Amino acid sequence: MARSGLFAEIYAIVSQIPSGSVMTYGQIAAMLGNPRFARRVGQAMYGAPAELGLPCHRVVKADGSLCHGPFGEEQRERLGEEGVGFLAGGRVDLASYRWPG
Repeated sequence: MARSGLFAEIYAIVSQIPSGSVMTYGQIAAMLGNPRFARRVGQAMYGAPAELGLPCHRVVKADGSLCHGPFGEEQRERLGEEGVGFLAGGRVDLASYRWPG
């Protein structure tokens, strides 16, 4: 699968994540047929063209933690605005907000 084709598949999955829900990098990789592609999913999120309007903030780490730095702060704010709940320590409550449930 070509890099651009893989990224297009990742973007297609991410575009379907509904407001108030999250998916993990590994979950998306598994949907692509290779659970070892989690880092590639991260690369796709990092390089996602803004004009696609993807809800990249709805993609979190396997333990529900968010990105580090300024994007992590924005990610937390945006998820909170959508009603996503957090556990003590700032991780997303994956048991309640992982999509599909």
